[in-house]
Amino acid sequence: MEILFLVLRLALATVFGVAAFGKLADREGSEKALNDFGVPKSLIPASVYLLPISEIAVAITLLFVEVSWFGAIGAAGLFAVFTSGMIYQLAKGNAPDCHCFGQIHSEPVGVTSILRNVALLAIAVILIFAGRANQGVNLASTNQDVMQFVIGIAVIGLLAAVVYFLKKISEQQVQIMRRIELMELVSQEGGEVAREELTHPHEGLPIGGHFPDFELLDVNANTVSLAKLKEQGRPTLFFFVSPTCNPCKALIPEIDQWRKELMGKVTIVFVSNGKAQDNIDKFGNDPMRPILLQKQRELAEAVKAQWTPTVILMDANGRVASHPTAGDNAIRSLIEQLKSEDLDREFTYFARVHDHDHNKIGESVPDFSIQDIKGQVIDSDYFKGKQTLVTFWSTTCQFCSSMMEELQVWDKTKGEDAPDLVLFSEGDKETHEQFQLNSPVILDEGYKTAAGFGMFGTPSAVLVNEEGKIISETAVGSANIWSLVGKK
Repeated sequence: MEILFLVLRLALATVFGVAAFGKLADREGSEKALNDFGVPKSLIPASVYLLPISEIAVAITLLFVEVSWFGAIGAAGLFAVFTSGMIYQLAKGNAPDCHCFGQIHSEPVGVTSILRNVALLAIAVILIFAGRANQGVNLASTNQDVMQFVIGIAVIGLLAAVVYFLKKISEQQVQIMRRIELMELVSQEGGEVAREELTHPHEGLPIGGHFPDFELLDVNANTVSLAKLKEQGRPTLFFFVSPTCNPCKALIPEIDQWRKELMGKVTIVFVSNGKAQDNIDKFGNDPMRPILLQKQRELAEAVKAQWTPTVILMDANGRVASHPTAGDNAIRSLIEQLKSEDLDREFTYFARVHDHDHNKIGESVPDFSIQDIKGQVIDSDYFKGKQTLVTFWSTTCQFCSSMMEELQVWDKTKGEDAPDLVLFSEGDKETHEQFQLNSPVILDEGYKTAAGFGMFGTPSAVLVNEEGKIISETAVGSANIWSLVGKK
């Protein structure tokens, strides 16, 4: 039994030693973890140092038989506090990062971390009940055989720890490579994604386009629709999550804080899939941030939010007001912008930096005067009084040709409330006359006039409002063009 108690002491001492130095090596992470667990902000700066110092003190006392009983009491106390905090957070539906081993290993709180703490707490309790006088072999006065045995056990334990942490480092490297991959995708302007099952994280509906209509049940079987959200008269921030997404769960404490800070300014809604109970277990059941359940991922696919977590902002009028924002750091950056911006201000939107070159939102249409193929003069004043879909087209563009039939049908059948249509193209007059469009067709060689509207390849389009101001970014491709007018 003396050897067993010695092994138990050494195991606890190793755990506390590793945990302490891991925390000291990542003080920023420790501050965040303490904040997520609800430690008062005024106590966090001191706690960042006091906690690892306490763990070091416990580790040292466990090495010496004369004081190891007190070390076991300290260990039990710390484990009891840690475990209680974890259980409390889980009960609230939160999953903060435990930061148990600091920079060495960290993970969101879950059943596994609680069971691990309970097991270690049990070891400490065994040493406490063994009594102060029965703490195992004294390392200061052991014979050679016992010392060799202890050293052997220590070497085996050390090797096991090395293997474990090498595995964790390998997993972290994989995650880092994935993040680098994602960053490379995000930074590639106009780049293509090699993965067939996923879109580029920044591909999405154009800003100014209609947010797709939907009607979904939440986890409490209440019906939530786009119309109901628009009735609130304020922007809606859609969080696309999944019950299998751990990064989504890790963001819950921050999301709850953001909801409080943005209260009355932005409505936060989760969009997930799967079973209601799985989502409640993962994200809690806070009525202030309802969780809508898709049958598959129909809404996510409609807005091209195929990564989780992804955030998309819809303005109070039901139009897309941000590009899809994927990943925790990008989401935090968007939230900070939302906090500082006046969301009631006209033409408030959040776009990627490199897209601003092709973004004319809020600008008046360029000053021009030109005849269409029927001889009608089209100038800047033509756009006053009614919304207009300004489309950029080409007879040599394969994608334009495949869109023309649909464009012809819409031109002839659109209702009075639908926007007008103006088509900028280039080429010969006869070819364009064959399309028999009722709407003006302007032959603009070199797209010199169209460039002032923000033309960005063909087919593409922008939406102009009744005041002659551009209210959308340049939508590229037929699906994005039709989103500007709410046509599926």
